[in-house]
Amino acid sequence: MPSINFFDTYYMAGMVEEIVPSQTFFRDRYFGQPEVFGTGKVLVEYMDGDRKMAPFIDPRSGDIPVDRKGYELYEFEPPMIAPSRLLSIDDLTKRGFGEALYANSTPAERARALQLRDLTTLTNRIVRREEWMAAQTMINNGLTVQEYIDADTTGRALSILFYDATGSNPSIYTVGAYWTTYALFQADVEAMCDSLAERGLPCSDLVLGSSVWAAVKQFSDLQNLLDKKHEYIGDLEARIFAPGVSHVGTLDFNGFMLNILVVKELYTDESGTTQRFFPAKSAMVTAPDCGKRYYGAITQIPYGSSEFDTFAQERVPKLVVDQEKDLRKLRVASRPLTAPINKAPWIYAASVIA
Repeated sequence: MPSINFFDTYYMAGMVEEIVPSQTFFRDRYFGQPEVFGTGKVLVEYMDGDRKMAPFIDPRSGDIPVDRKGYELYEFEPPMIAPSRLLSIDDLTKRGFGEALYANSTPAERARALQLRDLTTLTNRIVRREEWMAAQTMINNGLTVQEYIDADTTGRALSILFYDATGSNPSIYTVGAYWTTYALFQADVEAMCDSLAERGLPCSDLVLGSSVWAAVKQFSDLQNLLDKKHEYIGDLEARIFAPGVSHVGTLDFNGFMLNILVVKELYTDESGTTQRFFPAKSAMVTAPDCGKRYYGAITQIPYGSSEFDTFAQERVPKLVVDQEKDLRKLRVASRPLTAPINKAPWIYAASVIA
């Protein structure tokens, strides 16, 4: 029976595919469609919404051709993500987390267990980065990424915009006054919905920062409307929607029935500072599956080979061995890009409360 090479790139890639990734909100709900390219660059296409109707015709006249919607196609080189973890002799001889105090694991068995644990850790860190990219894409209608040469040295800052930078950003909405009443809150959200609907785009989600919802639920005019049995404006009943995200109910904004989703999701940035994925004083109107995730291919020299090989996968593991220092390094690389399917399928408002 042939032996299994646990360090083969394809075998480790299979292990990565079996890892259940951390549940996310922005990435999974709004960018759930992945597309993998066989090259280092990806083609991103998006188009305007469509509100036109089919024409009535005279049965004796045949059909009427309709125009084909135009779209824009751009080529991007997705940024590289490549976290790694070292494995030394010390890691193999000391007790691992969750391991029995007097476990009889050999160094080889412990190395395989650590390999799976490290693959899981690195994969989940990439997923959190993709969640950040998804949130930033929706907030800014584009994103800026900071490359790192090593753990302490910054490299290039790369900006990717999904609108014409010479003009205004069509996804940004500015409130006329801070939301201090339900009437002000309703008027602005309805205007944000109208902006999407006029372009033939759906709107079903109202994403709120935690401070915004804390203010909105205290509005006395909202409480009065909810107490009126003859005037239905929605239901407020909180439930956990995703880690760090609550679905607190639905509200009617003059015909637009929106899910109210409150985001408290946190992450730790490169400096060790805790940050919010979505600003606490912001609001956004959008709909599920308004974007896609694109992945560029990874080219590397696999373990045990002297030739370059290209892997068209979302996650590509790699093993590097330093025999002189008895070190082994496990890396998982990915080249993701989050992009809209239509032009500006979200409307974002910053600082809606004082």
